[in-house]
Amino acid sequence: MANTPLAAGDTALLLVDLQNDNAHPEGAFASFGAADHAREQGLVSHVRQLLEWARSNSMPVIHNRIVFYPGGNYGGTNAPIFRMIGPESLKLGSWGADALEGLEALPDEPVLIRNRMSSFNGTGLDVLLRNSGVSTVIVAGVWTNMAVEHTVRDAADHGYRAVLVTDATSSINGDWHEAALSYALTNIAELQTTAEITGSTA
Repeated sequence: MANTPLAAGDTALLLVDLQNDNAHPEGAFASFGAADHAREQGLVSHVRQLLEWARSNSMPVIHNRIVFYPGGNYGGTNAPIFRMIGPESLKLGSWGADALEGLEALPDEPVLIRNRMSSFNGTGLDVLLRNSGVSTVIVAGVWTNMAVEHTVRDAADHGYRAVLVTDATSSINGDWHEAALSYALTNIAELQTTAEITGSTA
C-alpha cells in the first residue's frame, strides 16, 4: 500500500538524541557500536537532508535531547538504560550532550531536554505540536529501539500520525535497529526512507 502524502501544513520533524555521545566516533557509546551503526545508516547525511527539506517547506523542527543532570541522582537507577547515562556521558552542558555537527538547531527551532526515554515524557512537546497545528510527526534520531521507539509509541498514543525514517535512525547495531522496525513498531508507525519522505510533499 502506498504511503499517504505528507502535508507540509500539519507535519513536524522531530529529532531525537542526535548528540555526540550517542553517535559520534569519539562519543561515550562508540565502544558499544553506536557510532559504527550510525555510519552504516548514513545517519548524519540523511538527517541533514530531512532538515533541509523540512526547513524549505517551513515545517516545525523540534530537537529533543536526553541529558544527565549533574549534582544528584536525578536519572534514577530503576532501569538499566538509566544506569548507563552519566555521570559523564550526556552530561548537561558537555560536548557529549551537544548536537552532532551539522545537525544543530536554528535560533527559531525549539530544543527540549529530558532524562527519560520518550521525547514526550517530561517535556512540553505535545503542547508545542498542538499549538503548531501538527497532526503528523516525522521521527528521526537515536537509538531506534530505545528513545526513538518510545517516542513513536507515545506519538501514536497522543493521537499523532507517526512516521519513522528508517535510514535516519540508528542504534547500537543492526539487529537492535531491525528488531524495532520489524517487530516492536509493527502497526504503530509508518516506515519510510529519507528519499520517500523528501519526495512526498505536495
